[in-house]
Amino acid sequence: MMINLLEFLSYVFVSNVSPGPNAIISLSNAGKFGFKKSIQFNFGVSTGTFFVLLLCGLFSWAVFDIFPSIKLIMVWIGAGYILWLSWNTLISKPVAGSEYNEEKSNLFFQGFILQFVNPNTILYGITVFSSFILPQYQSPFILIMFCVLLSLTAFICTVCWTLFGTIFQKFIVKHGKTVNVLLAILLAYCAVSLIIKTV
Repeated sequence: MMINLLEFLSYVFVSNVSPGPNAIISLSNAGKFGFKKSIQFNFGVSTGTFFVLLLCGLFSWAVFDIFPSIKLIMVWIGAGYILWLSWNTLISKPVAGSEYNEEKSNLFFQGFILQFVNPNTILYGITVFSSFILPQYQSPFILIMFCVLLSLTAFICTVCWTLFGTIFQKFIVKHGKTVNVLLAILLAYCAVSLIIKTV
Protein backbone atom coordinates (compact mmCIF):
# COMPACT_ATOMS: atom_id res chain seq x y z
CA MET A 1 0.00 0.00 0.00
CA MET A 2 2.86 2.37 0.81
CA ILE A 3 4.53 1.63 -2.56
CA ASN A 4 1.25 2.41 -4.35
CA LEU A 5 0.95 5.63 -2.36
CA LEU A 6 4.47 6.70 -3.30
CA GLU A 7 3.84 5.89 -6.96
CA PHE A 8 0.55 7.77 -6.83
CA LEU A 9 2.08 10.88 -5.23
CA SER A 10 5.05 10.79 -7.61
CA TYR A 11 2.80 10.53 -10.65
CA VAL A 12 0.52 13.34 -9.44
CA PHE A 13 3.45 15.62 -8.61
CA VAL A 14 5.33 15.10 -11.88
CA SER A 15 2.16 15.40 -13.98
CA ASN A 16 1.23 18.73 -12.37
CA VAL A 17 4.61 20.48 -12.19
CA SER A 18 5.93 19.46 -15.60
CA PRO A 19 5.77 22.23 -18.24
CA GLY A 20 2.57 21.46 -20.11
CA PRO A 21 -0.03 23.85 -21.58
CA ASN A 22 -1.41 24.85 -18.15
CA ALA A 23 2.03 25.72 -16.80
CA ILE A 24 3.23 27.53 -19.92
CA ILE A 25 0.08 29.64 -20.24
CA SER A 26 0.18 30.44 -16.50
CA LEU A 27 3.74 31.68 -16.95
CA SER A 28 2.78 33.67 -20.04
CA ASN A 29 -0.28 35.27 -18.39
CA ALA A 30 1.78 36.39 -15.40
CA GLY A 31 4.19 38.22 -17.69
CA LYS A 32 1.32 39.98 -19.45
CA PHE A 33 -1.19 40.67 -16.70
CA GLY A 34 0.50 40.31 -13.32
CA PHE A 35 -0.36 37.88 -10.52
CA LYS A 36 -3.78 39.16 -9.37
CA LYS A 37 -5.39 39.01 -12.78
CA SER A 38 -3.57 35.86 -13.90
CA ILE A 39 -4.87 33.94 -10.87
CA GLN A 40 -8.24 33.82 -12.64
CA PHE A 41 -6.72 31.42 -15.15
CA ASN A 42 -5.47 29.21 -12.30
CA PHE A 43 -8.96 29.07 -10.79
CA GLY A 44 -10.29 28.16 -14.21
CA VAL A 45 -7.72 25.38 -14.57
CA SER A 46 -8.59 23.99 -11.16
CA THR A 47 -12.34 24.10 -11.77
CA GLY A 48 -12.03 22.57 -15.22
CA THR A 49 -9.70 19.90 -13.89
CA PHE A 50 -12.24 18.95 -11.23
CA PHE A 51 -14.98 18.31 -13.78
CA VAL A 52 -12.66 16.52 -16.20
CA LEU A 53 -11.41 14.28 -13.40
CA LEU A 54 -14.98 13.62 -12.31
CA LEU A 55 -15.86 12.51 -15.84
CA CYS A 56 -12.70 10.42 -16.05
CA GLY A 57 -13.51 8.78 -12.74
CA LEU A 58 -17.01 7.91 -13.92
CA PHE A 59 -16.11 6.66 -17.36
CA SER A 60 -12.44 5.56 -17.29
CA TRP A 61 -13.45 1.89 -17.03
CA ALA A 62 -15.24 2.16 -20.38
CA VAL A 63 -13.02 4.52 -22.38
CA PHE A 64 -10.54 1.97 -23.68
CA ASP A 65 -12.82 -1.09 -23.57
CA ILE A 66 -15.86 0.32 -25.35
CA PHE A 67 -14.34 3.23 -27.30
CA PRO A 68 -10.63 2.43 -27.78
CA SER A 69 -10.33 4.93 -30.65
CA ILE A 70 -11.43 7.86 -28.50
CA LYS A 71 -7.93 8.27 -27.05
CA LEU A 72 -6.46 9.03 -30.47
CA ILE A 73 -9.33 11.39 -31.33
CA MET A 74 -8.87 13.31 -28.06
CA VAL A 75 -5.13 13.61 -28.65
CA TRP A 76 -5.54 15.00 -32.17
CA ILE A 77 -8.21 17.50 -31.12
CA GLY A 78 -6.20 18.57 -28.11
CA ALA A 79 -2.95 18.80 -30.08
CA GLY A 80 -4.67 21.00 -32.65
CA TYR A 81 -5.99 23.30 -29.94
CA ILE A 82 -2.57 23.51 -28.27
CA LEU A 83 -0.99 24.41 -31.64
CA TRP A 84 -3.61 27.16 -31.95
CA LEU A 85 -2.60 28.40 -28.48
CA SER A 86 1.02 28.26 -29.61
CA TRP A 87 0.28 30.49 -32.60
CA ASN A 88 -1.65 32.99 -30.49
CA THR A 89 1.17 33.07 -27.95
CA LEU A 90 3.65 33.72 -30.76
CA ILE A 91 1.76 36.70 -32.18
CA SER A 92 0.58 38.18 -28.86
CA LYS A 93 2.11 41.31 -27.39
CA PRO A 94 3.00 41.44 -23.68
CA VAL A 95 1.22 44.27 -21.90
CA ALA A 96 1.57 45.75 -18.46
CA GLY A 97 -1.03 44.79 -15.90
CA SER A 98 -2.59 48.26 -16.02
CA GLU A 99 -3.25 47.86 -19.76
CA TYR A 100 -5.20 44.66 -19.26
CA ASN A 101 -8.90 44.80 -20.08
CA GLU A 102 -10.92 42.11 -18.35
CA GLU A 103 -13.78 42.55 -20.82
CA LYS A 104 -11.53 41.41 -23.67
CA SER A 105 -10.21 38.30 -22.03
CA ASN A 106 -11.91 35.97 -19.59
CA LEU A 107 -8.95 34.12 -18.12
CA PHE A 108 -11.12 31.92 -15.90
CA PHE A 109 -13.12 30.71 -18.89
CA GLN A 110 -9.92 30.09 -20.90
CA GLY A 111 -8.44 27.98 -18.11
CA PHE A 112 -11.72 26.12 -17.61
CA ILE A 113 -12.30 25.25 -21.29
CA LEU A 114 -8.66 24.32 -21.87
CA GLN A 115 -8.99 21.30 -19.55
CA PHE A 116 -11.71 19.73 -21.70
CA VAL A 117 -9.49 19.74 -24.80
CA ASN A 118 -6.14 19.33 -23.05
CA PRO A 119 -4.99 15.74 -23.67
CA ASN A 120 -2.60 16.03 -20.71
CA THR A 121 -5.50 16.59 -18.29
CA ILE A 122 -7.74 13.96 -19.88
CA LEU A 123 -5.09 11.25 -20.10
CA TYR A 124 -3.85 12.20 -16.63
CA GLY A 125 -7.38 11.75 -15.26
CA ILE A 126 -7.90 8.42 -16.99
CA THR A 127 -4.51 7.13 -15.85
CA VAL A 128 -4.75 8.28 -12.24
CA PHE A 129 -8.19 6.75 -11.79
CA SER A 130 -7.70 3.52 -13.71
CA SER A 131 -4.22 2.83 -12.32
CA PHE A 132 -4.32 4.14 -8.77
CA ILE A 133 -7.77 5.03 -7.46
CA LEU A 134 -10.43 2.71 -8.88
CA PRO A 135 -8.56 -0.52 -8.02
CA GLN A 136 -8.70 0.55 -4.35
CA TYR A 137 -11.85 2.64 -4.00
CA GLN A 138 -15.33 2.60 -5.56
CA SER A 139 -17.23 4.87 -3.16
CA PRO A 140 -18.69 7.91 -5.01
CA PHE A 141 -17.86 10.14 -2.03
CA ILE A 142 -14.21 9.04 -2.01
CA LEU A 143 -13.95 9.50 -5.77
CA ILE A 144 -15.28 13.05 -5.44
CA MET A 145 -12.80 13.75 -2.63
CA PHE A 146 -9.97 12.57 -4.92
CA CYS A 147 -11.26 14.96 -7.59
CA VAL A 148 -11.19 17.83 -5.09
CA LEU A 149 -7.67 16.91 -3.91
CA LEU A 150 -6.28 16.53 -7.42
CA SER A 151 -7.87 19.75 -8.69
CA LEU A 152 -6.45 21.59 -5.66
CA THR A 153 -3.03 20.16 -6.55
CA ALA A 154 -3.46 21.48 -10.10
CA PHE A 155 -4.30 24.92 -8.70
CA ILE A 156 -1.26 25.03 -6.42
CA CYS A 157 1.13 23.92 -9.16
CA THR A 158 -0.16 26.38 -11.77
CA VAL A 159 -0.03 29.17 -9.18
CA CYS A 160 3.66 28.33 -8.70
CA TRP A 161 4.18 28.88 -12.43
CA THR A 162 2.21 32.14 -12.22
CA LEU A 163 4.37 33.31 -9.30
CA PHE A 164 7.46 32.50 -11.31
CA GLY A 165 6.13 34.54 -14.21
CA THR A 166 5.21 37.42 -11.89
CA ILE A 167 8.70 37.57 -10.38
CA PHE A 168 10.18 37.88 -13.85
CA GLN A 169 7.35 40.06 -15.21
CA LYS A 170 9.59 43.03 -16.10
CA PHE A 171 11.99 40.75 -17.94
CA ILE A 172 9.10 39.06 -19.79
CA VAL A 173 7.63 42.43 -20.85
CA LYS A 174 11.04 43.80 -21.88
CA HIS A 175 11.92 40.71 -23.90
CA GLY A 176 8.34 39.90 -24.83
CA LYS A 177 8.97 38.71 -28.38
CA THR A 178 11.75 36.32 -27.36
CA VAL A 179 9.70 34.96 -24.45
CA ASN A 180 6.65 34.49 -26.69
CA VAL A 181 8.73 32.58 -29.24
CA LEU A 182 10.11 30.28 -26.53
CA LEU A 183 6.67 29.71 -25.00
CA ALA A 184 5.16 29.08 -28.43
CA ILE A 185 7.87 26.52 -29.16
CA LEU A 186 7.20 24.78 -25.84
CA LEU A 187 3.47 24.63 -26.58
CA ALA A 188 4.14 23.29 -30.07
CA TYR A 189 6.48 20.72 -28.55
CA CYS A 190 3.70 19.64 -26.15
CA ALA A 191 1.34 19.14 -29.09
CA VAL A 192 3.84 17.23 -31.23
CA SER A 193 5.07 15.05 -28.39
CA LEU A 194 1.50 14.06 -27.54
CA ILE A 195 0.94 12.92 -31.12
CA ILE A 196 4.27 11.07 -31.28
CA LYS A 197 3.52 9.21 -28.04
CA THR A 198 0.10 8.18 -29.32
CA VAL A 199 0.78 7.08 -32.89
